[in-house]
Amino acid sequence: MLPLALAACSSAPPKESFEAPVYPAAPDEARFIFERSLRYNTNVEPVTTATKLRRYATGAVDDIKGLVKPYGVAVRNGRVYVTDTVQRAVVLFDITGQRYAQFGDEKPGQLFKPVGIDISAQGEVFVADVSARRIVVFDAEGHFRRFIGGQEWFKRPAGVALSPDGSKVYVIDTGGVDTQAHHLFIFDARSGEHLATIGTRGNADGQFNLPLQISSSSDGTVYVVDKGNFRIQAFDENGAHKFSFGSIGRYPGQFFSPKGVSTDAHGNVYVVDTAFGNAQIFTPQGELLMVIGQRGQTSAPGNYMLPAGIDVDEDGRVYIADQFFRKVDIYKPIGLDTDSPGQQSE
Repeated sequence: MLPLALAACSSAPPKESFEAPVYPAAPDEARFIFERSLRYNTNVEPVTTATKLRRYATGAVDDIKGLVKPYGVAVRNGRVYVTDTVQRAVVLFDITGQRYAQFGDEKPGQLFKPVGIDISAQGEVFVADVSARRIVVFDAEGHFRRFIGGQEWFKRPAGVALSPDGSKVYVIDTGGVDTQAHHLFIFDARSGEHLATIGTRGNADGQFNLPLQISSSSDGTVYVVDKGNFRIQAFDENGAHKFSFGSIGRYPGQFFSPKGVSTDAHGNVYVVDTAFGNAQIFTPQGELLMVIGQRGQTSAPGNYMLPAGIDVDEDGRVYIADQFFRKVDIYKPIGLDTDSPGQQSE
């Protein structure tokens, strides 16, 4: 675990004059409003009376723990799991339980460079370790369960997603510039049995060029960020190509450096573009709906320098992880009548 210095952009609550950004901006009807950021353990752990007294009496400074270089994010029932490539661990912000934890830094499930992450219908946490070249499975509390795949299958596994029923694991292998092994793999989630390998390097339908992340929607459609081809490819649950959308460019609906991808309960597709510093939201068929965030030089809410991961929870909240600003920003749908993630779905 790496020590962290409490910076000026820490967990202090915003001033009363702070006006949370909304998206889209006026005069369009607002759909999302910034809710909070996650950076440190102090963002979720309560400050007790005993803690306040200890600080006053001793002048002690609390041990600050938090994000160093976040990448992927996955959320379920108020638990926000974030892969951290520098700490070589998964960071857990348990908003509902008001606690902070880290796991994956001990054998046998030790992580070396965790990037992609997803949570199964049964609550197991699946992590793509691009350096160890395997998928590592933990339970909801971070206890190691098993490995899936390995060096006999993977070159650079960067993305992982689960089918809606949790029976299948989809793994995106980025490959590399010196190999044709740019694949989508399908495994049995429980046994680890290899079920299918889809694609090779290229730009035709069902082929990939440095694919990066992956998400599975509620209807079983699998969306792959085909980064080097500047597009999103959609497949059915068995790996058959359905359609693609996107092209290279600098206008809304286009991509320049797409990275993270997620879907919501309605099947809408959320794509993070690192170059644009935002997340674009599309219909399940790939029609642009709106944009959240913008590229910025400060870590203010809605500003991003190196956004990487994205997820949408059961209540429709959007979580965006930024590597440079070491944060996860949370956006709440306008009109959502619950103050804590996961409550509405219970």
